[in-house]
Parts: sequence; structure tokens; C-alpha cells
Amino acid sequence: MIVWLNGTHGAGKTTTSALVQQLLPDSRVFDAEKVGEALMDIKPGLPALGNFQHWPPWRALVVESARHVLDYTGGTLVMPMTVLVEEYWREIGAGLAQHAIPVRHFVLHADQEALRGRIEGDPDMGPSPFRLKHLEPYAEAARTWLHADAEVIDTTRLTPGEAARRIVEAVKN
Repeated sequence: MIVWLNGTHGAGKTTTSALVQQLLPDSRVFDAEKVGEALMDIKPGLPALGNFQHWPPWRALVVESARHVLDYTGGTLVMPMTVLVEEYWREIGAGLAQHAIPVRHFVLHADQEALRGRIEGDPDMGPSPFRLKHLEPYAEAARTWLHADAEVIDTTRLTPGEAARRIVEAVKN
């Protein structure tokens, strides 16, 4: 099984995924961003499209990587990864379904004010224009398809531990 934690930057995906992994027996965290980073290292580079998710190989490799890891280890993969383009989410979901891999899709949501505060006050990454520019595309995806497609966990006033416990409880039930 895959527990996919979606949501924009600052929602708490990375922190929450580590806590979900600790609470969910036989689970591992697989950050699909690392697949994108590997593709970004190709020399000469792939076409400049502004985001590695726009490269079809990223989506196919995420599916195949997850499938191979699950075939090798079994258990659950906890995948913290923002996917805001519905077509890309459908492609990934269809690929996983083709391999009979069940997916529990969660969106970690926070209001815009909380997200801005988290991004601007991030002690590790500092204020990030890259992360801030994704707030509106997230809001648009949330309005149009994302929240209807997933189980929404509002992290505005939750600690990452509380969010993780809610996710694990939902997965176990």
C-alpha cells in the first residue's frame, strides 16, 4: 500500500511522513522528489520545463520505483509529494492501479496565512520564493479537484504528531 501525503510547501508533508512511518508498522518513507533530482542530474539536461513533474519519465519512474520497492520489501510506502496537476495525479494513480497497488491519498492542508508564515519562517530553508509561488496553484487545485480526490487533514492548528496520528488511524480503519 501507498500512503501519499499531498499538499503544498509548508503544509507539513516531510515532517508528518516521518512520524507516520514511525507509527505505521512495516512502513518506509519514499520521497518521489529524489526521482526528480536524479532526472535533473542528467547531462546534458532534459528540456527546461520549469518543474521535473512536467517530464513524463518522472511520473513513470515514480510508479515503477514504488512498485519495485514494494515488491522487494512489502509493507507500506509513505510518500510525501506535492502533485497539483490533476492529469499527473491521474497518470500516477493509474500506473499504481495497473500494478494493483492501493493508494490512500491524503492532503495536508493549511490556510494561506499559516502556509506563508511557515515558509517565511522556515529555520532550515529560510524564506523561499519557489515555495511561496506554489501557494496559489495549490489553492486552485484544492478548489477544483484535489480536496475532492483525497482525505483532507487540516494542519493549520495541528501539530505534525497530531496529523500523523489522524492519518495512521484512518489507514488502520
